[in-house]
Amino acid sequence: MIDASLLDGALTGRMSFRPGAAPVAAPLPPGRHGLSFAEGREAVLVVPEGLPTNAPLPLLVMFHGAGGEANRVLPHLVSHVRARRFLLLAPQSMYPTWDIVVGGHGPDLERLDGALSTVAAHFRIDPERLAFAGFSDGGSYALSLGLTNGDVASHVIGLSAGFMNAFTQTGKPRVFLAHGRADSQLPIETSAHPHARRLLESGHDLTLQPFDGDHVIVPWVVARAVEFFLGPQAAAPD
Repeated sequence: MIDASLLDGALTGRMSFRPGAAPVAAPLPPGRHGLSFAEGREAVLVVPEGLPTNAPLPLLVMFHGAGGEANRVLPHLVSHVRARRFLLLAPQSMYPTWDIVVGGHGPDLERLDGALSTVAAHFRIDPERLAFAGFSDGGSYALSLGLTNGDVASHVIGLSAGFMNAFTQTGKPRVFLAHGRADSQLPIETSAHPHARRLLESGHDLTLQPFDGDHVIVPWVVARAVEFFLGPQAAAPD
């Protein structure tokens, strides 16, 4: 077995970003903000109205599926962002899918570090409420990065994820797995079920949410995932 300590951290998926630092710039106003990179394919940050100014903020990072883009996953979460008042960051892969899928950790990991550092320059991020989430290939990316960087991600949400590749594991993030029982692209028997066994054997706090359906994002499952991340929403006062 190769000693991971002998390899560069980025090669094993280790991130340089760490949450908790004090912001150095003014908060960004509510709305949608593009975080640009020289190579293009900007990351998108959604800032809701009514964020508290005196408390650290939850942040959810949402990775799109293969061939996708931020605009295809943002609509599933924007209503929750507004209702629950958390920051939403949607990176975009440089290539048709994420670097770990096509050849190993590389430019997407570097760009994610940069995007998170930019967000942290404007907002104080809550280290206890920083989620990596994704659908399909994005779910695989979230699982792989989140388990590798459990000292960064407090929660990991895999929606119809195909694989889980964590060369090293640091920390113990809570994990939410959702998968369609009739998934024709990534069968639940060869993805979510073995992932669940592996996570339970390694001592992770796991929520497994199967649903009746194919390889899709289901609104009520997303609502359950947000509740897993932030806890139940407080009832409105009478």
